[in-house]
Amino acid sequence: MRMRRVLLVFLLVGGFWFLTTHLPLHLGHLSWTRGDGAPLHLTEAEAAPAFDSEEQNNIAVYKRVLPSVVNITSTSLVFNFFYGAVPQKGQGSGFILDKEGHVLTNYHVIEGANRGIKVQLSNKRSYDATVVGSDKHHDLALLKIDAPNLVPVTLADSSQLAVGQKVYAIGNPFGLAGTMTRGIISSIRTVGSPEGSPIEDAIQTDAAINPGNSGGPLLNSRGEVIGINAEIQTAGANQSAGIGFAIPINTAKAVLSDLTRYGRVKRPSLGIVTFPIGPDLAEQMGLAADYGVLIEKVVPGGAAERAGLHGGNQQAYLGNTPIMLGGDLIVGIDGQQVTDPQDISAIMDKHQAGDTISITVLRGRKQITLKLILGEARGVNT
Repeated sequence: MRMRRVLLVFLLVGGFWFLTTHLPLHLGHLSWTRGDGAPLHLTEAEAAPAFDSEEQNNIAVYKRVLPSVVNITSTSLVFNFFYGAVPQKGQGSGFILDKEGHVLTNYHVIEGANRGIKVQLSNKRSYDATVVGSDKHHDLALLKIDAPNLVPVTLADSSQLAVGQKVYAIGNPFGLAGTMTRGIISSIRTVGSPEGSPIEDAIQTDAAINPGNSGGPLLNSRGEVIGINAEIQTAGANQSAGIGFAIPINTAKAVLSDLTRYGRVKRPSLGIVTFPIGPDLAEQMGLAADYGVLIEKVVPGGAAERAGLHGGNQQAYLGNTPIMLGGDLIVGIDGQQVTDPQDISAIMDKHQAGDTISITVLRGRKQITLKLILGEARGVNT
């Protein structure tokens, strides 16, 4: 029995000596024997590699902006097939505007939220949010939370953007908080909001924007907000197809003061109902210009009527569509040429109710320029 113990100790000591003196194990170099007997050599890095300049910028932008990006969850009560009340949740992103707790997001992120809105910060703390104001026309909503030590974003000037410029998107796609993607500005164009209203100078990008990114910031290479991620073209796949759109931040700047003060946007209005005119239609009507916007009707008591503009007085049909002829033809506002209603919308976005503008019209063959004080939009008129 004693000899067995001595033998066992001898075998253990001998085995340890063999392992530590004969196997090739070195720092930074590992070696194992494969099943076929040939050694498998792996080389490990002795230190983490340095980041190149582009990677350093990516990391810097992410670290700078992430504390300002929030996850927004809205809860609404809907009724199922059996008329039972069922809570339904929607999710999106947003970003902090100031230390007072104002958060900007898309209107469609919080639309119908009749059972509360939660805002989760990057530190995972959640707060109840109230809606300060909303603008369905531009798909914007302003929220407010009561939270300490908030880190606001820096807003850029989106009027100086260029196609090809590098951009970043940070948000919560599919609920994956704090996700950053990058790309370039692919185009700057007019797109329709979910309400069908035109959004001028919308930023088209190939940066991956997926469900849940809505309301999050689109950033330039300095980490400044140039837009609010709003829409994606999905090709039916409910995920990014390489075409996403962001509302330019200058559009948001133009309405934030109204949202804060009134809870809505006091959108300026000319007080008219219009019809776009092209070359073919102008020739058929015998108009003095082959472009412009025809005033079909002036709203009683509206800005156009007060300024002396004329609506149509003769009904005609364009196919099955009735139109009123004989009204003034708008060809310019504030010295800018007007060719269609989108031109008017773009000009109105730069003004507020109460502003005075110069409007140039053709009345018959005579060109007239009038001063007009903009009213406040109340209905579907321009």
